[in-house]
Amino acid sequence: MAITDDRGRRRALPRETLGHDVVAGAVLGVHSVPDGLAAGVLAGVNPLAGLYAYLFGLLGGALLTGTPLLAVQATSAMSLVVADTDVAARPDPAASLAMLGLLTGGFLLLAAALRVGRLVRFAPTAVMAGFLAGVGVKIVLGQVGHLTGYASPAADRLTRFADTLAHVAAWRPASLAVAGVTIALIVVTLRTRAAGVGLVLAVSAGSAVAVALNAWAGASVPLMRDLVALPRGLPLPVLPAWADAPDLVVPALSLALVCVMQGAGVAAGLPPPEGRRASPTRDIVGQGVGNLLSAVFGGLPAGGSLTASSLLLQAGARTRLAQFVAAATMALTIALGSGIVGFAALPALGGLLAVVGVRAVIRARPDAVARAGPYQAVVLTATFALMLLVPLQFAVLAGIGLGLILYVAEHSTRVTLRALHLDAERGLREDDPPAVVPPRSVVALQPHGSLFFASAPRFESLLPRIEPGSVGSVVILRLRGTTHVDLAAADVLRRYAERLAAHGSTLKLAAVDPDVLAGLRAAGLVDAVGEANVYPGGAWVGEAFRRAHADASAQVAAGGAAPEGRPATSL
Repeated sequence: MAITDDRGRRRALPRETLGHDVVAGAVLGVHSVPDGLAAGVLAGVNPLAGLYAYLFGLLGGALLTGTPLLAVQATSAMSLVVADTDVAARPDPAASLAMLGLLTGGFLLLAAALRVGRLVRFAPTAVMAGFLAGVGVKIVLGQVGHLTGYASPAADRLTRFADTLAHVAAWRPASLAVAGVTIALIVVTLRTRAAGVGLVLAVSAGSAVAVALNAWAGASVPLMRDLVALPRGLPLPVLPAWADAPDLVVPALSLALVCVMQGAGVAAGLPPPEGRRASPTRDIVGQGVGNLLSAVFGGLPAGGSLTASSLLLQAGARTRLAQFVAAATMALTIALGSGIVGFAALPALGGLLAVVGVRAVIRARPDAVARAGPYQAVVLTATFALMLLVPLQFAVLAGIGLGLILYVAEHSTRVTLRALHLDAERGLREDDPPAVVPPRSVVALQPHGSLFFASAPRFESLLPRIEPGSVGSVVILRLRGTTHVDLAAADVLRRYAERLAAHGSTLKLAAVDPDVLAGLRAAGLVDAVGEANVYPGGAWVGEAFRRAHADASAQVAAGGAAPEGRPATSL
């Protein structure tokens, strides 16, 4: 027997990993049945759509992802986007869901072609923390009705939660008991070696309690078979609702964005293929194919799942064969065990999702991110608030936009300026720069931070003032370590050079990086200060600055004359 490896070559199944992969795959397959149904419940669609996403998303992703153990299944965040899109309210929910999945898969393949995976690092950590914490809270809020048995008529999660708290008398003890048993068993089994099948055991036990209460106590705990007719076999392909495509473009883009970000985060914690560096582009391709296959068979959009991938790793999986075993296990369960699946109780699935939500908040570590600084706290808080107040797809986009804006604002204020003093024996010493350029002196300055458009005003305010007495001096700006000088910063230096020249003084640029020098030439700054006053950096640290300082000292001693007879006021 042979499989295709991560380079497209066929290889025989290694016997030393076969047993590990079969066991891990079977564990994930059994685990995925209740988890998939819960994903469908969370998305507000036919619960079978979550089950099919777990099966076909996993199968499609396993074919092409670059990271062997990256499991592609419906995730809580993506299910929430589907819920906010309100696919269930459309004339043909299954066809609309298929269209949403096809668009998501198409956008992911386009993102792979554009190498978007390289841009994931620009998503601020605070945005991801606020996003994950918001996802967790929304999951918990969305399950309050299933946990309590009270169906609030309110329109959104927050008001439904408040309305549920206001109607404690209407809560159903049977639903609370089923949810309590399920949550308790999940919490206990997560701490044991049975964690891999803990969800299955917990949901099964909770559902058994529900069946018993319905039969012997006259309770009315809702079961899965009461909501949907369970098939006795695998699903047939679903035709998409092409007319819904324009309305689903924005949700599909958001789903693709969430998929790329989550997939990259999950893959970072998994073993790379054969010790090599995994390809983010291939991971995106695999997720795109998983979405296409899931959509064809009526499943939810799917992405890289942290839970499923971690479970494979913890269960001892070694190769992507484990994912194919998991898919086969799920297929057999759906085809042969649909009658048993029908007894799954909604409060038990709600309890499962509640635990998932709480763990998502804990995993986000919002407290640690908030302590990192005021900007991170603002981005975290804003993203979290948006997650609760607006549809998830808009919250993610707004959070990333806010994060980038605040990143620029933060770095624009981090520019500092230090004065340099050259000692022949001890080297360079830094201290605060003078407030005013003194007469007939050498003033050496070292900027720290990014010199770009947003930091240009602050940089200009830090430069020593030029007053009527600032004559016959030379100001040296050492640019060692500066890799980019924005056009706005170059304009600041041009104006500064002009004001110095108007008072018989000179600006010199030392230790200029070749790329920075090319940009300064294009901006016209080199022409403004004079070619003789620019000292390109070299391999020896401090050499360019020492030459600039020696020339400046000689120039001041000579009464302000520029090198090679160039007038100090010449521009």
